[in-house]
Amino acid sequence: MRSSVRSLLLALTLVIGACAGAVPASPSRVPPVPSSSAAPAATVTAAPLTIRDDAGRVVTFATTPQRIVTAAPSATELAFALGLGDEVVAVDKYSNYPPQAASKASIGSYIDPDLEAIVGANPDLVLVTDVHLAKLVPALEARHIPTVVLSAKSIEGVYVDLELLGQITGRRAQAETLINQLRERVARVEQAVAGATPVRTFYEIDPTLYTAGPGTFIDDVIRRAGGVNIAAGATTAYPQLSQEQVVSANPEVIILADGNAGVSPAVVRSRQGWSRVAAVASNRIFAIDPDIAERPGPRIVDALEQVAHLLHPDRVP
Repeated sequence: MRSSVRSLLLALTLVIGACAGAVPASPSRVPPVPSSSAAPAATVTAAPLTIRDDAGRVVTFATTPQRIVTAAPSATELAFALGLGDEVVAVDKYSNYPPQAASKASIGSYIDPDLEAIVGANPDLVLVTDVHLAKLVPALEARHIPTVVLSAKSIEGVYVDLELLGQITGRRAQAETLINQLRERVARVEQAVAGATPVRTFYEIDPTLYTAGPGTFIDDVIRRAGGVNIAAGATTAYPQLSQEQVVSANPEVIILADGNAGVSPAVVRSRQGWSRVAAVASNRIFAIDPDIAERPGPRIVDALEQVAHLLHPDRVP
């Protein structure tokens, strides 16, 4: 997601508030919505196919889907990664990767997509996230449109979603090949940083200091990359920290995912009281593309490799 889409982000803040209690004032870019507490394994029967999605919903397919609508950028990337570009007939307007997604019909906003546009695309599969559970999923169910929730909360959860989507669409072999490739890349990173002293890391989602906490795929990336997330002990998945909390945690590396909101290493260095933070003193403040780091799809492994290099440049070139 991009920081310029402020109406989307305000809506997402409200969604998080509705699902998880009160939320502080809306930032310019709000955190990704946390997924369900576990990534369930798919259950399969021979034709028709029955699966259980990331929300624990049981969905049955009489035939292999041929017309797919993706209601989230992460779902779009998962589908295209399995070679389903021709089957994808419509996407949300923030689906900007791969570039071919731009040629697809738009269903509008990720948070509140146009239901009539989805129905008009005549899909036999709609891929959503758990942000859609309250409104969109019931509306699609009422119209008997097969809908699957894909909301991984870890790299392992991305593998599960790829496997699940491969089963649904008849792309099991492609899914297995891709998962093996991703596992190999993850293993190389983990081997490279094994034994290294974990680096205290602050991942800044937006200028009001929202960050990723425990049970999120961003936290999983930091841990696997040889870091220790300063927000790992938070009580919520996407907490908002105070400046005092960040300074007190004294991160050795700061990763900025809010460059589109005007935040840069220079901006961080100018923050009052931050000069004594280790990352600032050593000039280890780095930007990362949130479209890569904040979507639970195959490119999360790209994010892992980038973060590992930032934390351990001597071990991960």
